[in-house]
Amino acid sequence: MTRMTTFASPLLLGFDAMEKTLERIAKANDGYPPYNIERLAPDPTRNFVGGLRITLAVAGFSEDELDVTTEENQLIIRGRQTEQGERDYLHRGIAARQFQRMFVLADGMQVQAAVLKNGLLSVEIMRPEPERLVRKINISVSE
Repeated sequence: MTRMTTFASPLLLGFDAMEKTLERIAKANDGYPPYNIERLAPDPTRNFVGGLRITLAVAGFSEDELDVTTEENQLIIRGRQTEQGERDYLHRGIAARQFQRMFVLADGMQVQAAVLKNGLLSVEIMRPEPERLVRKINISVSE
């Protein structure tokens, strides 16, 4: 028995890697830390047709304990807190927890900035004005 997927249509060619990426991301994101995604208005002065801002709640993490990278078409945000020596807790309700959040970016999306302020990490992603490219394909005749 074969498995039918979203990308099984004969009109969607070459999306195998995207399907695998989506499956991997669905398994990786566990809900921590919480985040918001907001749409940004187009900015014609900077040649952007729009963008997004992803804001993660990363209270307790310093700039050195956070890592924002792009790999292929993925935005990967990692956080790793280091233990600060031996402490004698009476109650420990704040865990030194590590995390990894991944977001798939559409072709052409560019990460513009990452800002940490008041325990919130904001990552701005912009979509530049697409270049209109029309290419004529020559047809050869074989006999």
